[in-house]
Amino acid sequence: MKTIKKATQSEINVKKSQFICSLFPTSTKAESKEIIRKINEQYSDATHNCTAYIVSDGEGFDDDGEPGGTAGKPMINVLRKNELHNVTAVVTRYFGGIKLGAGGLVRAYSKSVMEAIGEAEILEIEEYDVYEIIFEYSEIKIADGEVRNNNLEVIDKQYTDKVSYDIVSKDGRDILKIFEKYSGKISVGFKNKQFLEKN
Repeated sequence: MKTIKKATQSEINVKKSQFICSLFPTSTKAESKEIIRKINEQYSDATHNCTAYIVSDGEGFDDDGEPGGTAGKPMINVLRKNELHNVTAVVTRYFGGIKLGAGGLVRAYSKSVMEAIGEAEILEIEEYDVYEIIFEYSEIKIADGEVRNNNLEVIDKQYTDKVSYDIVSKDGRDILKIFEKYSGKISVGFKNKQFLEKN
């Protein structure tokens, strides 16, 4: 599975129409919708802002006034074909006065997304189970030792009245088993699933 490392943009011109594709790494529908809202504001003078996204909690596309099936669908098809996940694509079109016809629109929107993908830095990602371990400050040395010895990855640390780490095992080790000998001192629980960069 793949995603993009950071936001990228590319531009093509087809028969005097300008197509600007903005690609963003996003992980949820809410993030995608917020990005789309911002782009609509930024390019409020554009003829169309067509969108497609594939994220952890779903996918969607919108033709934004172009004939049905000529913009959003070809855009999401390009994302699927390139096996991209956790990504939002917005193609902004400024109409140049020459109609492209349905086939021309499909080609233009597809090409616009393909060009942006060509410019983007692609990352290999995998889905991992994230576990949260919670313990007293006095147990930090033990927790850090187990994390290090078992090659676990800490993706978040919180220091409040207790310490909590969000950890993943990228080589399939059983996190519950690793910490079971410390029950009563270190509590372990499944938190969520996340897409993370593959080592």
